[in-house]
Amino acid sequence: MDERTLAAVEKADTDELIRIIDGHCTARAWDRLHALRLHCQAAVERGKQLWAVDEHIRYRLALEAPAEHAGPVVTEGRARWTLGPLAEVAASSHSWAELEPHLAPGPERAMVAHERIVRGEDLRGADFDRQTLELPAALEAWEPGYPAAVYHADRAEFPTPPSPTFAWVETPGAAPSTAEPESIEALAALTAVWVDQSSGRSEVREVHGTALEAIGALGIHRVGVARVEPSSATAWMAWAAASGGAYGRRSGGATGRFAAWWAVAALAGVEWPPEPGELGEAVAELAWHLWTDGSPEGWRLQLAVEDPGHGLAWALSAIDLPPG
Repeated sequence: MDERTLAAVEKADTDELIRIIDGHCTARAWDRLHALRLHCQAAVERGKQLWAVDEHIRYRLALEAPAEHAGPVVTEGRARWTLGPLAEVAASSHSWAELEPHLAPGPERAMVAHERIVRGEDLRGADFDRQTLELPAALEAWEPGYPAAVYHADRAEFPTPPSPTFAWVETPGAAPSTAEPESIEALAALTAVWVDQSSGRSEVREVHGTALEAIGALGIHRVGVARVEPSSATAWMAWAAASGGAYGRRSGGATGRFAAWWAVAALAGVEWPPEPGELGEAVAELAWHLWTDGSPEGWRLQLAVEDPGHGLAWALSAIDLPPG
């Protein structure tokens, strides 16, 4: 280590260390970055508050370094304070073919594979643990193109699926309520992180009736509603479940896809793990709606689903306001 770096480590000067890390990444000096990480880890053991710097180095290696450096830092395990899960970070900038030789067996290897699947790679012949997420190793024809997270050195972008045009209507009177725990829990789970780790709130209603009656059961009297394709609803469910909301920890695109499949299977009454073609047929038999009550903008999933064949409907309203 040069004198500048040693001094920054001893002073626990985070700003200076970030500048040094930026320089190593620009120069693609990955061995120096690894050496700096070892010094930070040793300093942490001596009581220096540099654990966040250590995690930032892991993040930069996963994002920017060649796969032989990115893969091992992912399979170390979870990182608590990075902008997103490192499996998603590495998968955002490397292909499966690049990463696969450098990923040790285990759940993180499988999560990297599923993150690449979310981005459209067909990994039906790939070697990873299929039990980590019980999902197909390629996107099904009925699935959407999931919006992919974009990571940068100092920030991340999490684009939403396209929003529909809403038509404003009055909701009808109350319909008889019912309670199927599995479907209600599956819908609530889509935004559980918003509630548990952030400032969000979530409500789910199930009724014998229509989608509008289910929305009305939430106490909404006037609503902007749009019927959408099943693929659009699936994309929105996956986006919400991947997100940490305003303050929570992001789960990642692969986890979002899993949560969307789980919710769809629960609503359609398909046993888990579902046969993909059967689930696709069941998805098409449900009527999917996005809606808005005009609440302030923030992280939002307002969804209504109608099962005409069984006379049931569900409505979910989940909102998490941004900081400030």
